[in-house]
Formats: sequence, C-alpha cells, structure tokens
Amino acid sequence: MSDAITHYRQLRELTIDELAYVLLMLDHPISADVLAEMERCVRPVTVDDLVAIAYVLETTPAVMLSHVPIDMPEPDGPLATGLPNDVDQAELRAWLEGKTTLDREARVNWWKERVARLRVRAAHHEEQLQGAHAELRELGDLTLQEADALPVQCLQYRIRDGEHALNQAEVALALTAQRLDNFPEDV
Repeated sequence: MSDAITHYRQLRELTIDELAYVLLMLDHPISADVLAEMERCVRPVTVDDLVAIAYVLETTPAVMLSHVPIDMPEPDGPLATGLPNDVDQAELRAWLEGKTTLDREARVNWWKERVARLRVRAAHHEEQLQGAHAELRELGDLTLQEADALPVQCLQYRIRDGEHALNQAEVALALTAQRLDNFPEDV
C-alpha cells in the first residue's frame, strides 16, 4: 500500500499536504504526517483510509491493493497473505476486481484466456510491422537516397517500435503458455 499511495499521489502531481487537504475537505481527515507514515510503511492503512485515498487519487481500492512496485524483485512467496504462491499481479488484480476466482478451474481458464489475448496482440503487432515494412519498400529509392527524410525516419521508428512490441508479446505469450502447461494439479 505504501508504494501505491506514493505512486498514485505522484501520478496526480499532489504533495502529501495537498492530499491531506483534499481528504479533510471530504470529511476524512488524515494529517500529512500520518500520510507520510503510511507511505513509509510505518503506519497501516485502514479500509476506510484506502477507500478515501483511492477516491481522491482517482483510482480504485482494487487497483491500489494489487499495485506492485516496478522495481520489486520477484517475490519468494505470494503477493498477498493467504494466496497461492504463483498468483501474479495481473491475476491478483482480476481476482480483486471480481473477474475471476482462485479455484483451479477458474485459474486455468483465466490463463487460457490470457494466452488467447496475447496471441491476438502478437498477431496485431506482426500485421502492423508487415505494413510498415511494405510502406518502406514502396518508398524505394527515397529510402536509399534520403535515409534522414522524415517519412523514412517515421517508418524506421514504427518498425523499431513494432519489432519491440512484437518481441514483448511473443515473450509474454511463451511465458504464459509455459505457465499454463506447468499449472499445478493441486491448486
């Protein structure tokens, strides 16, 4: 929660004092000192505080609860107390939002749907990449003679971004497919 509060507060470009003031105006006073303690993990966040803070920060309690810091190393155990060790951030968020349950059948189905979505994403990126390559070939001589021309540069950026996006989608698809194949039988 501490990183989630800090992250969404900074995303909304609010200082701790400004967040405290808005909470006071909403009749849920939390001092700036207490907010700072919450952000430093010194003070726990109550459910009421979570709801009020999420509202002010224009997000939901579920999003804040499922927030995982970007620089957090892969956890040795579950993301939250009492959950299976292999629940990842996306599945946790889906569960918190009521989009899935954590019984074995629902988890397998959720991961199968994730594989399907990733396949669609990879196919879309592949299509976009092929289109950009075709446009570059159509430019023909301009591509060879004026590599610094704006249309050529734009296409080269699109191709580089497309290759990266396709690579990311293919890696995510492979990891997800592997995870689905190795899904524990006893979950």
